[in-house]
Amino acid sequence: MAQRTVVVASRVGLHARPAMLFTQAAAATGLPVTIARPGGEPVDATSILYVMGLGVPSGEEVTLAAEGDGADAALDGLVTLLATDLDAQDVPAPGGA
Repeated sequence: MAQRTVVVASRVGLHARPAMLFTQAAAATGLPVTIARPGGEPVDATSILYVMGLGVPSGEEVTLAAEGDGADAALDGLVTLLATDLDAQDVPAPGGA
């Protein structure tokens, strides 16, 4: 199982728009991806309800995990996404939407 840790850079943490962009990107990987707060249980990273339910604030480290072919590359992309301020208006949605 591939695993990465990253500090959430969005000013509001993983809430609303950042959570939506992250869950869409996680779903687009086509892999089972989880996200967890330090010491917490991992949740499905494709579920906006689960991700928002984590209540991850800005500046907190989270752990991502995925299994399957391409898991390392998928997690690298998700790490890059979370390390970006997704509240900025010029951040495009995954898939160019």
